[in-house]
Amino acid sequence: MAKDVSGNHAQQMLGFNLDVPFPSEREASIALNSLSPDREPRKGGINKELAAVGNVLSVRWTADEARVLRVSVGSFMDHLALVMETMKEFGPPLS
Repeated sequence: MAKDVSGNHAQQMLGFNLDVPFPSEREASIALNSLSPDREPRKGGINKELAAVGNVLSVRWTADEARVLRVSVGSFMDHLALVMETMKEFGPPLS
């Protein structure tokens, strides 16, 4: 859920957090490495941070406009679905 993450309402920032559990730590790491290179095309107004902790991929966005946040999250979800589909098709990773 998007929420106001700033204390200053004059420059309101929106935030969105997403935690995606994977079957294993290795799969979360593969997803992180696959999705990390994608930088936001817009220079300002949006920030995305990715991290893998155990078997969970965590993504945190902050944005100054709801539209920009929505586009970034939607694009990320499309890429995440592709990564998960690919991992499912090729089976569990070898250690």
